[in-house]
Amino acid sequence: MAVTDMDRPTPAPAAATGPGRQSGLFVRRPFFTLALIVTLAYMLAAIFAPFVAPYDPVQQNIDAMMAPPGGAHWLGTDSYGQDILSRIIYGARYALVIGFCSVLIGAAGGLVIGLAAGLSGGWVEWALMRLIDSILALPSLIMAVAFIAILGQGVDKVVIAVGLSMIGPFARTVRADAMQVRVQLYIEAALLMSIPRWQIIARHVLPNVVFPLAVQVTIRISEAILVSSSLSFLGIGVTPPTPDWGLMIAEGRGFVSFAPWMSAMPGLALALLLIALSILGDGIREEYDPKLRGGA
Repeated sequence: MAVTDMDRPTPAPAAATGPGRQSGLFVRRPFFTLALIVTLAYMLAAIFAPFVAPYDPVQQNIDAMMAPPGGAHWLGTDSYGQDILSRIIYGARYALVIGFCSVLIGAAGGLVIGLAAGLSGGWVEWALMRLIDSILALPSLIMAVAFIAILGQGVDKVVIAVGLSMIGPFARTVRADAMQVRVQLYIEAALLMSIPRWQIIARHVLPNVVFPLAVQVTIRISEAILVSSSLSFLGIGVTPPTPDWGLMIAEGRGFVSFAPWMSAMPGLALALLLIALSILGDGIREEYDPKLRGGA
């Protein structure tokens, strides 16, 4: 009996993959596209700050103290006559450098501890997990304050302190992924073939752990910037006259009644960057996280 075209089952539509799917991401997620544009604008401003900023960020002008926005100073000046727009542009450089570097430190430490905990087992895993639990027991800001109290103030100290405070979340993520890979049959087969353990980790474990870790990195950058700005706001992070947003917000608190732009402008710049990075991180996670894509 001949089978007609009407009797043949209709094939399921193939999942969109490849360059078409990548380009469609910007169409399907307009807020993601807008957040990406905003983030790139901040990055370009940070990279080319000497060419974009109209004034030296630490140059003081007594004749222009607390000048309102407009005229020669588009966003006004602070109590020292420093141009707020220039300080915001240079502040983007410090915020992004601190955010990226501290997250990389946290991811590297979390990768080492998470792999050791997820692949070792026994008392080693128990000890490492208690260390991770002790880090996660307190918020990142509190942990960063504790590390700053030990290390001291400065941009480099802030990077280390924030990075150490973020090891816990990365380590727990890596440990969970490593434990899932450890029980796979190809790992057991490799062990039975007497393949060196380091080769198994390099060939089979790391590829399955690094990508979810990279997704987490994009999400945690905004948290690192917020923690570093909070440290400066509390007066224990970056030291004056560094053009740091948290420091600028703290300096403008005493003049908020008659010069609100001193705190409002850097606060707006910080909020805009944090929102853009959060949307960007969530979009990357929803689009590329294997767990979320598998459950879709």
